[in-house]
Amino acid sequence: MREPTQEAGRGGRGHRGQVTAPPLIGVTTYLEPARWGEWVREAALLPVPYVRAVERAGGVPVLLPPTSSRGVGALVHGLDGVVLADGADVDPALYGAERHERTGPPQPHRDRFELGLIRAVIEADLPFLAIGRGMHVLNVARGGGLVQYLPDAVGHEGHAPAPARFGTHRVRIGVTSTVGRILGDFAEVPTYHYQGVKRLGKGLVAVAWTDDQVVEAVELQGHRFGLGVQWNPEEAGDLRLFEALAVEAAGR
Repeated sequence: MREPTQEAGRGGRGHRGQVTAPPLIGVTTYLEPARWGEWVREAALLPVPYVRAVERAGGVPVLLPPTSSRGVGALVHGLDGVVLADGADVDPALYGAERHERTGPPQPHRDRFELGLIRAVIEADLPFLAIGRGMHVLNVARGGGLVQYLPDAVGHEGHAPAPARFGTHRVRIGVTSTVGRILGDFAEVPTYHYQGVKRLGKGLVAVAWTDDQVVEAVELQGHRFGLGVQWNPEEAGDLRLFEALAVEAAGR
């Protein structure tokens, strides 16, 4: 974490009454074609709800575009916490599976960057929150596998009820888990996903489920704050997961 500053009204208090800077929270970004003015270019972009959620939780969002692995160590050294954002499907080849016809095309640059990033984050014991795709990246990085098309496994489309629109569903949460201590026994959460965890990776424990037993949250054992959620908390008014991340990041 950076040295304490005298920036009034931001962050917590350091030694001898000094005011510390708010934590820098890195957020991974999409790599997609985007339009502005007359231009259509490939862009590193992020839905605004992530930025607002980190800010409202007390952190400073830092957008992390997919870059080469050479910069991962510097990023981890300079950040206080990380959010792995949602996005495109992880390449099934990375967890030893054939691509399902409903699985999106691979994004090797993003996959490679985020797998390297989460491994470095875990090695550094940096607080993190992995969301949607981010939870899948975490699971694959730990040697786990994914269900590529949930309707085939659960017999319904309730996890992604309408194209490009978030639905809601209830999740049951383990009471002794970190997620349970933050959110309680149950939560109504925004949902839009057609993939899920099939085989948990090393050190990951399932801590939340839907009624059809799809894993909705995981925690990394032995890590100071390592959470993955299948839903999209940035789309809800409930900031408790982001606030918990910011508190841990501020105390790094």
